[in-house]
Amino acid sequence: DLAVQTALAVNGGWLLVIDAQTLVVNVGGSYRALTSVCTHTGCDRNWTFSSSKFICSCHGSEFDTSGNVLQGPANQPLKSFTTSSSGTVLTVTK
Repeated sequence: DLAVQTALAVNGGWLLVIDAQTLVVNVGGSYRALTSVCTHTGCDRNWTFSSSKFICSCHGSEFDTSGNVLQGPANQPLKSFTTSSSGTVLTVTK
């Protein structure tokens, strides 16, 4: 519910859904969703988002908002998921 998840209301707003191992980010009014399981060693809860990139704080791997590796040690992209929104409901399809 986007009315509840106010962090996603602004461009660059993001959240980590721990139970679903998913990162969600607002990119210019559209939403992108990625797995939160880092492709380096599988860390899934230690994320920050800054300057349009996700950073896994376990070992410093950096990914863009499409999941592509910007800086290792990870060498594989994060899996992306389909998103759709209707009103205030955002749906992420794995």
